[in-house]
Amino acid sequence: MNPFRLRRTRPLTPTERVLRLRRRISLLFALTSAVGLVAMAVFAVRSDSGRWREQLDHSMDADTSWALGLLETDEEGRLDTGVLADNVNTACPPLTVLLVSDADPDRLTVQHAPAKPCLTVSRGTVLAAGRAAVRADEVRAFDRRTASGAPVRVFAQPFYAPDAAGDEPPQGVLVTVADATAEQARHQRLVWLVSGGCAVLVLLSAAVGHLLSGRAVRPALTALAQQEAFLADAAHDLRTPAASLRTLAETALRGETDSAEVHRRTLRLAEGMGGLVDGLLTRARLMSGTATPARQLLRLDQLVEAVVEEVVEGATEEVAEGVAGKGPTAGHRVRVEAADTVVLADPDLVRRAVGNLLGNALTHGHAPGVPADVLITVAGDGTLTVEDAGPGLPPEVAGALFERFRSGSGSTGLGLSIASWVAHAHGGTLTADRGERGGARFVLRLPTPD
Repeated sequence: MNPFRLRRTRPLTPTERVLRLRRRISLLFALTSAVGLVAMAVFAVRSDSGRWREQLDHSMDADTSWALGLLETDEEGRLDTGVLADNVNTACPPLTVLLVSDADPDRLTVQHAPAKPCLTVSRGTVLAAGRAAVRADEVRAFDRRTASGAPVRVFAQPFYAPDAAGDEPPQGVLVTVADATAEQARHQRLVWLVSGGCAVLVLLSAAVGHLLSGRAVRPALTALAQQEAFLADAAHDLRTPAASLRTLAETALRGETDSAEVHRRTLRLAEGMGGLVDGLLTRARLMSGTATPARQLLRLDQLVEAVVEEVVEGATEEVAEGVAGKGPTAGHRVRVEAADTVVLADPDLVRRAVGNLLGNALTHGHAPGVPADVLITVAGDGTLTVEDAGPGLPPEVAGALFERFRSGSGSTGLGLSIASWVAHAHGGTLTADRGERGGARFVLRLPTPD
């Protein structure tokens, strides 16, 4: 089986389809611009080509018209070119007088030709131009080349006998030649200039189209990236509690565990999964911008004290249920040093950020088997500091601490990520460094009212 065929038939991902759409939009924009520019360039080149030819033809028409006034006929009606040869330099520009045969209109004879013309064209070229003018019974002009290959313009003007009637054929034709080297060189420079300008403009329009199409599809790519991140978060975080819940159910079915203990563990897993789903949804809303902060004046010190009280009460309930030492707050110490502080923020989002920072300190801010000692400080400038006495921040995760799945083992990895998003959503910051007691110190700064 051909592997390239399999590669071509592979379904495109949503991101690849959006990128392919961007390429098509860029190509369509460039093609549309190219068609318009090429059409304008062709029009400009053709207009210039017709203009310089028209100028040469007008100049040669004036010369041949003046030369016609110098043609005379003798008493027998024969054409006399003596006056023309005596008064006009027919060598430059070359001027040839041809007579039309009465028996055969296509047969032309040379009545006068310059001995040493400044532009040498073949005799056949002169006769062909004259025949064309006689057949059309009007002026004719052609682009030709000299014997040396230089471009020239050949102009033929028929003339008539003095007593000729209106329907009689021409008596002869004057053929003159003009040098077109300068005009064609200038026209060629114009062609190159227009072609180069069109190429540059097409490339510029392609770049602009690529930029505009990139901006147009950027929201779609952002939405797809957020969707993929949310799905990855959900799959990653729900896999472990779901597996634990299934194991617990299988154990209960085999009757290996007390039913009351099964119920308590099931309840804790359900509460944990509920908090996990809530955290995933909050992070997804923050990333997509749908959860805009409902800012209001908020006493940060009171909110922190309420969050700490809820955590302590939760630890007390765990002890009362006979599961002391199993909860994240059992036996730990949390101290609060808060000054009266007013910030401009969303209470729900700030409550979640403070809870996540405190939960992270209680989970990771102590050595195994040793209760955590957490100090929370609230300053009047809107700064909240959560410091523990644990082992500190590992160097390998310090640079990506606020990314998802970076909080360490035993947690979802979303707490610090959500806290960072809350800080940035309010125009604040969340930083982490080493505290004075050797543990980790997180500093959350929120804006204060002016």
